[in-house]
Amino acid sequence: MKSTLSLVVLVGFVIAFTGCSEDDEPLPVVATTFSNLAADPGTGFNPSTGQPTGLTRKFTLFSFKTGGIIANTDSATNKWDLGFNGTTIIVNSATSGPGTSQAQIVSGIFDELNTAPDAGYKSDNDPAPIAGAPNANLAIPTGSGQGWYTYDGAAMVNRPTAGKVIVVKTSEGRYAKMEIISYYKDAPASPTSTNAARYYTFRYVYQPNDTKTFN
Repeated sequence: MKSTLSLVVLVGFVIAFTGCSEDDEPLPVVATTFSNLAADPGTGFNPSTGQPTGLTRKFTLFSFKTGGIIANTDSATNKWDLGFNGTTIIVNSATSGPGTSQAQIVSGIFDELNTAPDAGYKSDNDPAPIAGAPNANLAIPTGSGQGWYTYDGAAMVNRPTAGKVIVVKTSEGRYAKMEIISYYKDAPASPTSTNAARYYTFRYVYQPNDTKTFN
């Protein structure tokens, strides 16, 4: 009887130990490219101004944890990290959402940024009336030369500014780095004003574990 009981206890210990070992294994770091995220592209264009028409004014919500789009019906949750509408990118915090996500723009080379900064993250706050820099108090400022892009007046296109990396601290305390590759559908190498705009292609690395490193 004692031998049988000892065997049962031993087997239970092995199962429990095995289960704990599996739970303690770190999740894989995600490094991928997301193509053609539609940021309210509208249904057409005004031929006189070239501006899009038929806009919904809604943000397309994105989660690094799931690697995909979050439905607008979940906008009042912390399921999403960033929201995209035109050239504006919001963070799920403060005036933009109920989460605690924060972000900052770091100057540097995407592949060489191996660790998320310890400080410098911002939440979204009420926009300040700064001339030429609408929504300047967003964590990721919008406006040419203010955040992630620069407007090329000669070609009439928005180009991602080289050396700008967006680093996000999610509501769950995880970290992601992101580099925007293109603002135009199918990410043409040399976009023109005839290319469909408001389609983001970006690459990112998401660290799902309790660490700031991206490898």
